[in-house]
Order: sequence, then structure tokens, then C-alpha cells
Amino acid sequence: MTTGSLGLRSSGSYGSLQQVQNSSLSFSIQTSPPLSRKASKMLKEKDRLFFWIFRFAPRKKVGMLLLCLVSLAVFMWVLIVGKGEDARESITRNVNIAPGPISEEKVSIIGAPPSQIIEMEGSVNATPLSPPTVFFTGYKLPPGNPCEHFALPPPPADKKKTGPRPCPVCYLPLEDAVALMPNAPSFSPVLKDLTYVHEENLYKSEFGGSDFGGYPSLKQRSDSYDIRESMSVHCGFVRGAKPGRQTGFDIDDSDLLEMEKCRGVVVASAIFGTALLQKPILTRGFDLIRQPKNVSEYTQKTVCFHMFVDEETKAFLRNSSELGSNKKVGLWRIIVVHNLPYSDPRRNGKVPKLLLHRLFPSARYSLWVDAKLELVVDPIQILERFLWRKNASFAISRHYRRFDVFVEAEANKAAGKYDNASIDFQIDFYKKEGLTPYSAAKLPITSDVPEGCVIVREHIPITNLFTCLWFNEVDRFTSRDQISFSTVRDKIRLKTNYTINMFLDCERRNFVIQGYHRDLLEHWSPPPPPSVISNVHPPPPIVMVDGSLTKTSTNTSASRPTKKVPTKRGKDRRWRRHRKIVIGSKDASTSNNFV
Repeated sequence: MTTGSLGLRSSGSYGSLQQVQNSSLSFSIQTSPPLSRKASKMLKEKDRLFFWIFRFAPRKKVGMLLLCLVSLAVFMWVLIVGKGEDARESITRNVNIAPGPISEEKVSIIGAPPSQIIEMEGSVNATPLSPPTVFFTGYKLPPGNPCEHFALPPPPADKKKTGPRPCPVCYLPLEDAVALMPNAPSFSPVLKDLTYVHEENLYKSEFGGSDFGGYPSLKQRSDSYDIRESMSVHCGFVRGAKPGRQTGFDIDDSDLLEMEKCRGVVVASAIFGTALLQKPILTRGFDLIRQPKNVSEYTQKTVCFHMFVDEETKAFLRNSSELGSNKKVGLWRIIVVHNLPYSDPRRNGKVPKLLLHRLFPSARYSLWVDAKLELVVDPIQILERFLWRKNASFAISRHYRRFDVFVEAEANKAAGKYDNASIDFQIDFYKKEGLTPYSAAKLPITSDVPEGCVIVREHIPITNLFTCLWFNEVDRFTSRDQISFSTVRDKIRLKTNYTINMFLDCERRNFVIQGYHRDLLEHWSPPPPPSVISNVHPPPPIVMVDGSLTKTSTNTSASRPTKKVPTKRGKDRRWRRHRKIVIGSKDASTSNNFV
């Protein structure tokens, strides 16, 4: 049976199915004999055939023979037709018709040529369908891929270097990473619809909060951890028409329009408080803004790089001739923020760090990088390695040394990173809610303390809720987000079984390196004095005792035994803790994708 009889195109044909059928029909007509020549002969032969049939049919043996021949012909015809139908059904079954993308299709196109990547540019910036009919469920690397069974080698036996260091990470080539980029969102457990509280008239609650983030009561805070299918929570920007417009943390309309155009991947960072730096330090040739390295041309065209700065930083960049008329410094587009909501630069930095989904409402993925770090791996490869390959929607590295919140709090107090009384109050509050020191009983959770300078995430309802509630804890208590991270994570996990990919700190150090020099770090703005902090976020005079609110003395240290905190013996001793980071080289074996 030929392909023409099945209605299929031959390998060299570009015509339609109808054209092939018509051509075969015309061919059969052209090869048939002319009717005018043999019409009379055919009629005579037909008459003779019928004459012999009717003459011998009444005979018993001949009649049985004719009946058998007719039965055999009918049987063969049914058999042939049946085989043709089976062949058609098998071809139809080989054509997969799916309602949306599936992971197997992504794996099959791994290794696509660069020309196909250019054609996929539209899919990277495409907005996912709402509501989605399918969800991304991860994929497995094809057999034989070098990254399939990659394991960390043992640390180098160099006793002279004992501090934190980068370790090898297996990244896929850019072409493969782009081919594996999901075109459907990940599944958001329980929560499907998330909206945000808008309040023009603000009323202060029991303690904490701000005019920017609102003043949610303790009851509202408790309700926000009761995860439901549809929720409305505080998430900054409580006043004004839209985030960035008359809300505090105000942004020019031209910049807001540019941010709304980011529909794929966003890389963001921020620099606030440059005016507090000593001018001689800034004029020694240091680059205040670190440029990403090893970023492909494809990524430069499709990924948004946005750096948030205050007006003082903008003035410095313009005076140093780094900022051009196109509002860009290298790859970074500079977004100037007016009317900053907090007097503490570190607290202002938490707004873009945790609320990127509000500033970039159309973006699908975001990569937050602290301004002190320099990105040295392509963002698409980072997303593939820490999100898509792990089937995760939120990734953050563990702290390189500490994994217990109580130890982290003491380290913050020893380093003078925040008012000690405020840190003590926050820890006591969490203890009354059930916070316990980290132990093996919490496995598979490997740490309660993140290294929060890098956040890799997908913008879906559950991750948006996580960062909203994390920001609310920072707004209510201290700005040290490492202290509140595990509380928010565990409360959400208790209701949804949602997990976060906490990867190794040495893996983070593989794709970002410390960019600022030690003397610049030494002159970076110190934490505000306790008097300034108390005006913004005072240690609350209210504690929870047996489920009820009880006022206590503002001198929180009087009611508990004091713990001796190591004192700093001058600036040189304090900064001796910082390990000097050499802007280093990647492993030379890039052909194996091990960096």
C-alpha cells in the first residue's frame, strides 16, 4: 500500500494533501482508454459474459463454485480495508495532541541550534496564560548528560585557606538552558489568587509597621498565615494608585512604563545611602556599580537589568560620567527612587529585594543580587540550575557557617548590626510562637538561616505570598531578614507543604563574587544609631503572655539575665573578619560546563 493511498505526503513533497490526491486522480484518468473506440466491443464482451453465467449457473457444481469465488472476494476486500483502517489509526496515535507544554517535549529539543534560540525569543518574554491550564512539573536531563550525575568534589586540602570558598557547579550550555525554559508556570499549592491591601487612612496597631507597609494587627498577621485559595494581604505600597506612584518609594512614570515591559526575566539590585560614604573613597577609581560578566548576547537582549538608586547616588553617577542620557550604566538601567519610605538605607533596600513581583507585575522570574556582588554567570543558566532542574519556584543559599536562628541573632548583636533590645524582643516573640533551635529533627530542612544576598524565584502566588509576609516581618520587627526567614517559611510550609530550595553557599559563590574593596566596605554607611532606630521601629512595650497582651517595662534587659556580648576593639579588628575576596577566575574547563 503506497503513501498516496493513505493520503500522506512523500518526503520530497511540499504540496498539500489535497494536491497530492488530485494529482493521483488526474493520472488515473489520463491512463484509461478512450470510450469512443471500444464502447461497442465492451458491450459485446459483457453480453457474452452474462450469457455464459446464466447458462451454467443453474448447474449445481458451477453454482457452488461461483458462490465460493464471490465469498472469497468479499473476504479479501474486508481484510484489505481493515488493514488500511488500522494503519490510519496507528499514524493518528503517533501524533501527540496536548493541551499545553510537557517536560518530555522540552528534553527532546535539548541541544537545539542557535537559530532556534532566536526564534524562541518571543516565548521567553511571553506572558503566561491566565488562568493556566497546565503547570510546569520539572524534567530529567537526558542520559549521558555531564550534569546528570554530577557530584561535588572534596574540598581542596589547603590548610592556609580555611574560609568560605566557591565550589564547582554544573551549568547547562546556554542553548540547552533556553530550550528547557518552561512556558507554563509552576504549581502554586492551595493559593491561587493573591491581592494586596490598599489603605489611604492608616491606623497604628499594637506595634511595628510603617506608613509604607501599613500597620497590620496581630490578628491580621495570624490570618495571613492561614493559607486559603484566595487571599488579600499587606505587601507594602499600601497607599497610592499603583506601586511606585505616590506610595513612598516613588518612581518616574517613564521608568514604571519600562518596568512593566519586562515580561520574562528580571535581574535587580539597589544602592541606597551613597551620600553617607566618604567622598575620597568614591574618587579613587572604584566602580560603584558592578557590571555582570559572561552574559550572552541573547540574554542582554531578552533579560531586564535594573538597578534602583536614590537621588544622591544618581548625582554621584552623573558627576562621575558613568550615567548617560539613556539612563544606563553598562547593562544596568538606573531607576531613581524618590521619597524613600525609611531613614535606614538597609531597610529601603528590602523593598526591591522582597517585593520585585509588585514592581515588575508582568515578569515571570527574577534574580536579586546585592550591590556588593558581581554576577559572573548568565542568569538563564542560573535559573535552569537552581529552579527548573530542581522543579523549584524559590531558591536561596544557606549561610556558610550558621544554620540556627538563635546563633544568628547573637552574631548580629555582637557585630552591632541592629539595636540589641529589638533583636531580643523579636527572638522572644518567635519563641512564644514555637521557634526552636535547629536540630536534625527538622530534616529534610537543612538550615534556618539563609545568606540573603541572592534570591532566585519565580513569580507565582505562593512565592509572592512568601516574600510579602517576609517583608511584613521585616517591617514589624528588625530589618535583619535572616532572623525572620525561617518563621515565615515554616508557617507557610505547615499549611501547604511548600518547600524552598536552599542550596549550598559555595554554589552561590560560584556565580557571584564580592566586588567592593575592603576600604570601601569600611566606609560604608554604618547602622543608624539606636535613637534613630527607636523612632522608626521601637522595641514594642507589649509581649504575649498566655495568649493575652501584657504591657511590660521598656527595659527588656532587666527581666532577663544579661549575656556578655563581645566588644569591638577598634575599626581594624572589626573588619579583620571580612575575608578578602580576590576577583577570581572560573575553572578553565568550561567545555565540560563545570564552573
